[in-house]
Amino acid sequence: MSKARAIRQLIPAQATSDGDGVKIRRVAGFNNASFSPFLMVDELKSDDRADYVGGFPPHPHRGIETLTYMMQGHFQHRDHMGNVGELRSGGAQWMAAGRGVIHSEMPIMENGDLHGFQIWINQPARDKMIPARYHDFQPESITEHTTETLGVLRVLAGDINANGDQLQGPLTQTGVPATVADWRAGTGHTLTMRTIETYNMMVYVYQGVINIDGHPVKQGEMAILTHGNHAELAAMQASGALIFYGEPIHEPVVHYGPFVMNSIDEIEQAINDYNSGIFETY
Repeated sequence: MSKARAIRQLIPAQATSDGDGVKIRRVAGFNNASFSPFLMVDELKSDDRADYVGGFPPHPHRGIETLTYMMQGHFQHRDHMGNVGELRSGGAQWMAAGRGVIHSEMPIMENGDLHGFQIWINQPARDKMIPARYHDFQPESITEHTTETLGVLRVLAGDINANGDQLQGPLTQTGVPATVADWRAGTGHTLTMRTIETYNMMVYVYQGVINIDGHPVKQGEMAILTHGNHAELAAMQASGALIFYGEPIHEPVVHYGPFVMNSIDEIEQAINDYNSGIFETY
């Protein structure tokens, strides 16, 4: 039986800052079961170097995966495991923090436009204390699909059935199935996405207006969708949207700063381990 997804909730991104004063717009869903397996989406967008030049100096994580997608700009990743990777326009990088990682993300660009996203994905309890992993995906490795009716769909992670075409992104190592895709559409372009009914789905519009089940989603809004076996999206004008889709993790979420665990005791252990220098030994 066909069941289209509708809008359950609209959440506007909130202006804030992180790192060394980097200005961002954030949608957080740590305590929203309909967000899972995703936890937070930060949009970085500015043409003023003062808004991003401080970057994100060394800081720790435990219990999450981060997927950073650079639409425009140039940053460098470094971590305590010795990984160094450059994140340039059109590329992405993924890190699974597991039991602990200390990393930095600093701008290489001296000026110009910056537009990118950092996405936090939860790790299930079984993965929260495994060794950390890192991988970067250069622009040419991102799956890109273009048709006259669809526009352009770039698939970063997981798989997606879009207008009958099955596509697979380069990132397949997430702890639970999770899809992240960038849809760039012109007026009249449509996307019909086949979905597993019990998986969660969200759409963040970063440009223009996207119509979902007869209702507009505007720039800067995250639409959390109801369950269903397909979703129908239509661009009302030149638009861009990130699509998030994945298997929910039905476990407690306890969040404190850069740590996401399943209990207060585990958070306290993470803080103690970091302060005592244990992270640097992993």
